[in-house]
Amino acid sequence: MPVSPRRALVTGGGRGIGRAIAAALTGAGLHVTIIGRDGATLEAAIAAGDAAVSHALDVTDASALSAFIAESGPFDTLVNNAGGASTGPFLRTDAAAFRAMYTLNVESAVTAMHACLPAMAAAGFGRIINVASVAGLKGYPYVSAYVAAKHAIVGLTRALALEYARSGVTINALCPGYTDTDLVAGNVKTIAAKTGRSEQDARAHFEASNPMGRLIRPEEVADAAVWLAGVGSSAITGQSIVIAGAEL
Repeated sequence: MPVSPRRALVTGGGRGIGRAIAAALTGAGLHVTIIGRDGATLEAAIAAGDAAVSHALDVTDASALSAFIAESGPFDTLVNNAGGASTGPFLRTDAAAFRAMYTLNVESAVTAMHACLPAMAAAGFGRIINVASVAGLKGYPYVSAYVAAKHAIVGLTRALALEYARSGVTINALCPGYTDTDLVAGNVKTIAAKTGRSEQDARAHFEASNPMGRLIRPEEVADAAVWLAGVGSSAITGQSIVIAGAEL
């Protein structure tokens, strides 16, 4: 059983899905630490009561991330939410772009799990939640590097769940569809600028991928994270939970 109070670390916790998850875990009684690159955004989340502690760092800096966890841990719950997407035709997406997507979306999670897993296994309890994407389970055009990276994090989740199946540590992935975050808002503006379409039409492009005809709300992803982080989810491991309104 976990010790009390429970302690959670959320990467990319200053905005979007990460902040929603941090707020939901805080509401569930966990002591939540958030990290990300933008200190002002993190501080705003703290001021709103969405987390207890924040620290600005780049998760692609493996040494800094490992050192922070060593100094601030142990954590019984780890949410690897930090990530991002780059767009472009495959033939214009070079090896460096693929490496950058892998470093941000996969290697940062590997670093955090390397740092957190030993203490979780020793305690006989842990919850790891990797925020992947529907793009980790299907293909999308013009985001090949991102799709490849998200497929990698889903595969890693499944492999580690088997490796730690008897340890008391569960490892799962959340796979949301297009979610109403500033990342999608930025993509909407980019599409509108490049195509001359209105932002409303560009947003409709993302909404149309969801059979419900809307974007996923960050709070819907957060609710699933709270469930996976709970004591009662002890038999749920190695799963890719799709939150996409029947898209997949």
